[in-house]
Amino acid sequence: MNPETFKAEHFLWDFAEGVATVTLDRPERKNPLTFESYAELRDTFRALVYARQVKAVVIAGAGGNFSSGGDVHEIIGPLTRMAMPELLDFTRMTGDLVKAMRACPQPIVAALEGICAGAGAILAMASDLRLATPATKTAFLFTRVGLAGCDMGACAILPRIIGQGRASELLYTGRFMTAEEGERWGFHNRLVEPERLLDEARALAAELARGPTFAHGITKMQLGQEWNVSLETAIEMEAQAQAICMATNDFRRAFEAFAAKRTPEFEGD
Repeated sequence: MNPETFKAEHFLWDFAEGVATVTLDRPERKNPLTFESYAELRDTFRALVYARQVKAVVIAGAGGNFSSGGDVHEIIGPLTRMAMPELLDFTRMTGDLVKAMRACPQPIVAALEGICAGAGAILAMASDLRLATPATKTAFLFTRVGLAGCDMGACAILPRIIGQGRASELLYTGRFMTAEEGERWGFHNRLVEPERLLDEARALAAELARGPTFAHGITKMQLGQEWNVSLETAIEMEAQAQAICMATNDFRRAFEAFAAKRTPEFEGD
């Protein structure tokens, strides 16, 4: 992938100063996802593993909403007519999008405005950081269409963000979580006014992009890998990971900048 020339068919792509911005762009229907957009998003996040120029990612929605989730007519309807093998192909494909988001080394900042529901809420959950507006409403509403809350990793990831009891409530009821609840529960990192949301998300991503991006990738990897290991194993994993970071040029640059009383300029190597 060349982020300078990359063109997406099913979302908008912008790249500047190390930050890629992915914008879901079907505002007339609150940016629902389709079979094609799921797949293209999955492939894009997979490709980001090899796109060293991209240091951080922002994911947002156009027209005052983040995403209403899977398109009722273009996804939900066809799913009711599929046989089990096709259904499993679909659910594995959507899960692969979350895997790709968690596996790409770049921190992902979600800019959440308006409706953030279903698969849209999953995209927010799979991001590393989430900014929202006071009016943002988030719902894992799978139960409302007769499905289980265990969709695209929700039962694994959401409790780790907001706690088991709160995640259970949202996944059983499908109700909307208010922006204030989201911030208080730790789902939203902070709330900002709508007119500042995208600028704040890009500023946060730019701040991360100026940091030691190789080390950020190590941090993201360890945050994921240490979920299911003992403390003893986690400490050893972090010892090895940190030793790798100590061998980077960025570590040396940081020391030299500190000694010279100037701000380090990281290059990600």
